[in-house]
Amino acid sequence: MSDPSAELQRRLGAGDVVVIGLGSMLGAGVFAAFAPAAAAAGAGLLVGLVIAAAVAYCNATASAQLAAAYPVSGGTYVYGRERLGDWWGFTAGWGFVVGKTASCAAMAITFAAYAVPGHPWGQRLVGVLAVVALTALNYRGVTRTAQLTRILVTGTLLALTVVLASLWFGPGSSSAGPSWWTGAGIPGPGGWYGVLQSAGLLFFAFAGYARIATMGEEVKDPSRAIPRAIPIALGITVVIYLLIGASALTVAGPDRLAASANPLTTAVDAAGVPAAAVVVTIGGAVASLGALLALIAGVGRTTLAMARNRDLPTWLAAVHPRFHVPHHAEIALAVVVSLLILTMDLRGTIGFSSFGVLLYYAVANAAAFTQPPEQRRWPRALNLLGLLGCLTLVATLPVASVAVGIVVFAIGLTGRAFIIKRRVATGR
Repeated sequence: MSDPSAELQRRLGAGDVVVIGLGSMLGAGVFAAFAPAAAAAGAGLLVGLVIAAAVAYCNATASAQLAAAYPVSGGTYVYGRERLGDWWGFTAGWGFVVGKTASCAAMAITFAAYAVPGHPWGQRLVGVLAVVALTALNYRGVTRTAQLTRILVTGTLLALTVVLASLWFGPGSSSAGPSWWTGAGIPGPGGWYGVLQSAGLLFFAFAGYARIATMGEEVKDPSRAIPRAIPIALGITVVIYLLIGASALTVAGPDRLAASANPLTTAVDAAGVPAAAVVVTIGGAVASLGALLALIAGVGRTTLAMARNRDLPTWLAAVHPRFHVPHHAEIALAVVVSLLILTMDLRGTIGFSSFGVLLYYAVANAAAFTQPPEQRRWPRALNLLGLLGCLTLVATLPVASVAVGIVVFAIGLTGRAFIIKRRVATGR
């Protein structure tokens, strides 16, 4: 049933890749990240959003430039190995796998919270069922993944359109006005530290373009399609987030958003359109499913690349001979994510995920900086700015997220050193 030497097939067009990127980004930020960002920065979360978008753009150009030169599965894990060395590649890959595995669990819990309000354990079980169902879909082939993602993204965009219309034209919106700018303080109650922390938390929302690069081995004409698709998907997402964020702040204010477990529902209620809450519920469920589907695909491909180089168990490198997907990696991911769903808290995962993925992109910027002139599409200054931005946002994340991130990275790096030492001793 398995052939570790089999290759993935190039079945995705440029449009498919843009949709997968949108599916990865839209589900995470709009429905999950605004509340903790508002708690950190108050009205300054819009400034944090712009900073996160700027860092994400630098990272996106680095990823696109590298993906054009190395159009294989694995993303920055591969780029780091090729440009900087094995240890840098492993650091990037480990950060992506552990961070995005936590994100998978967060998106599954978010889906269940929107789809079946009620007892937390009932929601957790529904989250596990969602992971199993989407893993089964991914197992059937990447084209099926792209088709469902297109449907989910369309549903998400329709829901967000209804939300924006409610915030702009609802009976409560006309009297709200941007009063939160007056006296609220920009950058916000937490000062610039709070703004930078909100940027780090909101970066969680933008990191979906990594899925485009990690699937490079399955994209038709990747040297052209990927550099085009990444900026397009990121640009569309930034515009949507700015519109939603500014509108929600104007209608509900930062304090209400920060205190809400469902900030968009709070915003449409404040706008005087409670009926739109049903659309928010459906949109949250659909968007979370889209993000979860793309996350499973992306983490599976990075795990495949690491297993091929024996940085993870080689059993995970198997590619299904019929469906041409890394089925062992995706099955293992589903098991781990299901365990996390049953044990973890939603909000805590956002900071931890940002920690891992920001370090992943720090390596990407460093790798892109070393590329020769014939491979360059953007100036090196963007790579330096992206590297500095990633490290700054990591340093300003919540202390608990940083502490857990350091421990997890120490475990990964120590484990790799032990395995290498054992291989040298045994000659294998």
